[in-house]
Amino acid sequence: MEKSILSSVIIILLCINTTISQENNFIKDSFKVSGNCEMCKSKIEKAANSIEGVKSAKWNMVSQKMTVKYNTDKTTVSLIQESIASAGYDTGTYKAKDETYNNLHHCCKYKRD
Repeated sequence: MEKSILSSVIIILLCINTTISQENNFIKDSFKVSGNCEMCKSKIEKAANSIEGVKSAKWNMVSQKMTVKYNTDKTTVSLIQESIASAGYDTGTYKAKDETYNNLHHCCKYKRD
């Protein structure tokens, strides 16, 4: 009986340690993303969340600021920004292709730098 309790405690501690270790690989970062509306918000967040390793992605329309939490073992902020740019939205580092930008809905066409 004592061996099974001890085994159970060891298994639980190993699970907790694994969970904590995985959380330590996550970092939070933020960067600028251009856009205008709720449709933009949906597309921008979807593009970021499509990247393996992204835990959360929130874009603020007013501040034009994207905040992401991601696993550094699986992705980079650069790959996340590239995905957003490929959806038609300029980031602080990457500019969307003109053709992709031009295909955005008319309400999504933000002023480009």
